[in-house]
Order: sequence, then structure tokens, then C-alpha cells
Amino acid sequence: MLAITADGKISDRPTTAARFGSPRDLAHLETQVAQADAVLFGAATLRAYHTTLSVRNPDLIAQRRQRGQPPQPRQWVCSRPAEFDPQWRFFQQPIPRGLITTDQGAIAWQGRREFGQIITTGEAIAWPPVFNQWQAQGVERVAVLGGGVLVGSLLAGGWVDELRLTLCPLLLGATAAPMAAALPAGVQLELLSCGAIASEVFLHYRVLSMRKEEREERKEEI
Repeated sequence: MLAITADGKISDRPTTAARFGSPRDLAHLETQVAQADAVLFGAATLRAYHTTLSVRNPDLIAQRRQRGQPPQPRQWVCSRPAEFDPQWRFFQQPIPRGLITTDQGAIAWQGRREFGQIITTGEAIAWPPVFNQWQAQGVERVAVLGGGVLVGSLLAGGWVDELRLTLCPLLLGATAAPMAAALPAGVQLELLSCGAIASEVFLHYRVLSMRKEEREERKEEI
């Protein structure tokens, strides 16, 4: 789930927070978060915001309870070095937190209160063991909140089923951070829904597949 400008940018500059979404987009995003079993975002997103989006709407929390879900989904941050400031607001928010990192990155957080769960995947981030652990825990729906590098990595690996984009009425220009720079080529999408409120457009896609020639090129690269 990403908010993008009309010229395909996701923030004013790389590693900065995107502040151009409207209250409508924020409410739309909270609704998606409320439906998820877990939330996932990258280290750059956490460093940009120092916080995350929790479920605050009482009706959405009540709906989660009715579905047998806890009030808040666990919020997972993914980072190889896992170098974060424990004074950031994220670590004071009343939410369950998780860390996906390398064996080395986990060392500094072992035995601490900041992360209730830590998943390590060796010397690099590897998604199969992460999703295997989530599946064993009953996690079926994961909302990915950014950034572009993480979304691109998951798309390239075939781990994304749906893509939601909010198209915002703004042009940021050449110096802003483009979404396309982090995305793999050849991923085919099917439009499931498209709705406009005021000047924002909410797009919902199903991710179909990567074109055969792109898959073959990636195999050769690997």
C-alpha cells in the first residue's frame, strides 16, 4: 500500500516521510491495516516517520475483535543491521512489535522489551522462512506499508498478491524519490477497483505474474 504523486513519486526526497496524503487516504490506509493480521515495513520507512500507523478507530477495533483478532496487528520492521533508536515514538506506541533481521542484527535486541518477536534469517534477509513462521502463527494477511525498496523486493520474489495505490494530486518533480526506481520490470497487474474521492484516486490491483522473459532474465542474473 503506497501513496504516490501524479508523477510517480513516493516522497520529496529519498529517506524522507511522505506527507502529501489527505485525511481520506489516512482513513483508507487505517482500514486496510485493521483488516491485516500483521503489518510490514522497511527500516527506511521507520527512520523517516519514527512511528507507525496503529488502529485507532473504535469501530475498526471492534470489528477486529469480532473476527477473533487482537486489537492491533503486530507491526514488523525489516532491517539487516537493525540500527534503531529505542527513544523513537514507535517503541512507545501501545502495539505489538516484531523485527525481521539477520543473526548479527538481532544481537543488540535480544532480551529487550522493544520487540516481542524477532525472526532471524542468517546473514541476509530471506523471505521463505519469514512467511513459514507467519503461516505457523496463523498470519494470513500482511499489509506492507513501504518503502519502495521493500515493496520492490517482495514483488520481485512473487510474494505480493494485491497492490493498493493512492494517486495524489501533486507533482514533486525530478528531485523527488520515484516509486519506479525500486520496482522490478515485467510485473503484470489486473485492476480490481478504482474510486475517486475529491482529487485522489484509489487503485486496487491484483498482482498476476512477472512476464516469462523477465523471469528468465532474473534467473540468468542469479
